Amino acid sequence: MKNFETFSHFAGVDWAKDSHGVCIVDGSGKVVQEIVVEHTPDGWSKLREHLGQYPALAIAVESGQGIVIEQLLLTHATLYVVAAKNAAAYRRSKVSSGSKTDRLDAWCLACSLRAEGHHWRAVETPDELTQKLKLLCRDQVGLIEQRVALINQLQSSLREYYPLALEAFEDWTKPHSWAFIERFSDPAALRKAGKRQWEKFLHTQRLARPETYQKRLDIFARENQLVASPAVSTAKAILAVSLCKMLAVLDRQIELYDAQIRALYLQHPDKDIFDSLPGAGDRLAPRLLGELGADRQLFTSAQSLQCYAGTAPVTYQSGKMHKVRVRYGCNKNLRRTVHLWAAQTALRCPWSKIYYAAMRQRGLSHACALRNLGQRWLKILWKIWQTGNTYDPAFHTNNQLKHGSWILQINPA
Repeated sequence: MKNFETFSHFAGVDWAKDSHGVCIVDGSGKVVQEIVVEHTPDGWSKLREHLGQYPALAIAVESGQGIVIEQLLLTHATLYVVAAKNAAAYRRSKVSSGSKTDRLDAWCLACSLRAEGHHWRAVETPDELTQKLKLLCRDQVGLIEQRVALINQLQSSLREYYPLALEAFEDWTKPHSWAFIERFSDPAALRKAGKRQWEKFLHTQRLARPETYQKRLDIFARENQLVASPAVSTAKAILAVSLCKMLAVLDRQIELYDAQIRALYLQHPDKDIFDSLPGAGDRLAPRLLGELGADRQLFTSAQSLQCYAGTAPVTYQSGKMHKVRVRYGCNKNLRRTVHLWAAQTALRCPWSKIYYAAMRQRGLSHACALRNLGQRWLKILWKIWQTGNTYDPAFHTNNQLKHGSWILQINPA
């Protein structure tokens, strides 16, 4: 990594779908070259040739396509990735008229990098194992979100013509709920099948537990109550079956992701650190590891990690005005993961339960209480991540005793 003072030229790259505009300025801000290259292998080769003329070069690019970042990392230059919101602010500061062109965008990035880049953090070539793990976890979350959307759509459809199914099955994330709709698509099909087929279905799906078996049979027996018209039932049944088939395929793919993620996670040298975190489990531990990465120098303090994860609040102070609000400029994937992790620790970890309950008693919302709890957990995570130690509940309790934690004062046990 080069010292920022050694750079003699600064480039801004305005990427697009088919072509990319590049503007290069020298140390005084004078434009020395402007080029446009196609988004093809030949285009990227041409760009590397042009950039090779400047041995001490820094590049700024607006965050976007992964392949653009990867290609720029193959050059000899030092790369800086700028958030889209910041890039827009730099453009407004440089072009007060509000004009926007690809050429202006590239020039604004280059000039902003020259003037303010010494405060920015350069991008380093990521560790391949960690990068792959992070991307797989993010893609799996996307599939899970699609599954949630399909389940919501399925439940909405069932309310219109088949409320009995919603009454019989509470958890619609389970495959047996979808299998029921595929087997008995509407009340007429359920009535035609009869009790013997109902019993066979429950046994086949391993739903013959005493506490729910007879209850479901009683619900099925009321198939002629609160029935929609034949036209509505026929049309909505086709939609419901289609959604169930898509959910079954999507669920298999999510399980495939679980296997791929687990295989990579077991190879990672930091696995034991994240395995020791209470409530992280098989899914949240790999997500936390992937988002933090492997570079210990990336976060110089626990506070920098808390800001990156979005648990640290933002302060606005001007004169007598003082406000504190939620931090929105952060890693949204990590913030979501920390929220889920904090919720799990509030169920499994004694001191987390006490802390969460205390925050709720103060009048904080569920989300705010979990955000505060996540703030405390990130401080612990940053420390063990830096030292390479695993989380030790007994050691943490001794630290709480040593520093007179108010949590132990509420419940010394």
